[in-house]
Amino acid sequence: MSLSDHPKAYGTAALTVAFITGIFVTLGFKDLYPELENRYQQRLKRNRHARNLLARSSTVSSRRDSFLFSGPVSLEDRESTFTTIDRGLGIVDGIAGTIGNTPLVKIRSLSEATGCVILAKAEFLNGAGNSPKDRVALNMIEVAEQQGLLVPNRGDTIYEGTVGSTGISLAVLARAKGYKCHICMPSDVAIEKSELLHHLGATVERVTPAPITDPKHFVNLARQRAKEHTLRTDTESRGFFADQFESLANYTAHMKTTGPEIYEQTGGLIDAFVAGAGTGGTISGVTKYLKEEKKLTNLKVVLADPQGSGLYNKIRHGVMYSPTEKEGTRRRQQVDTMVEGIGINRITENFESARSLIDDAVRVTDIQALKMARWLVEHDGIFVGSSSAVNCVAAVMTALKMPKGSQVVTILCDSGSRHLSKFWKSVGELGLEVNGEDEERGGEGEGDIVEVLGLGKGRQ
Repeated sequence: MSLSDHPKAYGTAALTVAFITGIFVTLGFKDLYPELENRYQQRLKRNRHARNLLARSSTVSSRRDSFLFSGPVSLEDRESTFTTIDRGLGIVDGIAGTIGNTPLVKIRSLSEATGCVILAKAEFLNGAGNSPKDRVALNMIEVAEQQGLLVPNRGDTIYEGTVGSTGISLAVLARAKGYKCHICMPSDVAIEKSELLHHLGATVERVTPAPITDPKHFVNLARQRAKEHTLRTDTESRGFFADQFESLANYTAHMKTTGPEIYEQTGGLIDAFVAGAGTGGTISGVTKYLKEEKKLTNLKVVLADPQGSGLYNKIRHGVMYSPTEKEGTRRRQQVDTMVEGIGINRITENFESARSLIDDAVRVTDIQALKMARWLVEHDGIFVGSSSAVNCVAAVMTALKMPKGSQVVTILCDSGSRHLSKFWKSVGELGLEVNGEDEERGGEGEGDIVEVLGLGKGRQ
């Protein structure tokens, strides 16, 4: 038997080869195979993260069981335990913690009808006031606190002029943060909104609709009330006018949260973003984030504008004008539509901040919004308010002009429960509702949504 055939010699040779290979890998792996090295490091990172989560979960479970079953505990241990549980189980600190990270919902019926993927950001699932105004209200309050304009538990009052949603969000957060709330709103807004505000502890003034140039316009009145409060000499408390229409804390709230959430949820695959504008905060904040920060230069941004609003013509033709302003046709001072929350006949600071980035606008009639609202209930089980219905009509109109398979994102602003006495009452009066024994006979919801909305045959 030769030396090379001896078992010990063979083992020594194998160890030598393995040792040399180890040196080669250690010295040359990163330089020769950078992609493999990168994957290897990522896998290590994921494994470490998984182990950390497991260890944290085990710690939380152990400390929680100890806390629950070991009898009396000190306040320090109690706070420490709950801090650990918070991090491990996703418990949030107060009602403000329920704001944001809302789901992006695929609306199946509209996607099937248009050949595009229509996604809707379910902003009615924000946990404070149940609308996108939660984000705005929270940011306006926090900015005011940073500037020393609001001090918790000093008796300060937040004043705002609103048609409902912003006021509701402010009323909830004001109570949670140690403030009072005073809301001025038009008298023709759905009554359930002012009743809700009352139950939330806010003072509510319903005023006759008036043009923005009138001192008694609901926004101007709120500003005046805040000023009068601050000038009082019998109290140290102050009045703070939130000023949602002009405060840049409005659009920056959406630029910091809503825009990034949409980008992350879609992986940046967005062909069109469609939204209405009242203050202009949502469409401006989301648009600025997607187009300026994430450089989505091919993104098409479309304004959804209800009848009676002048923004459609401002975007399409550069002139702020609504047909309802024609002499002899204007029936009231406010925007001539039953839609609440969007539509306006002036340019706000928030809207102006991103106006040049908006590519197109579509006009939606009240009847189209009413039909869309009913359609969403019958086909998708989604019960929304008037502004959400306008957004969805505009999303369909936009999708029909896009290549098949395009991804269109819009906003579901609030629930239909805040529009029962006005918008949804009109749905019923027009005979659009189908339920019970009537469902067997069919109704307005039958057929294709494109035909129902009067958009012709749709995609050609």
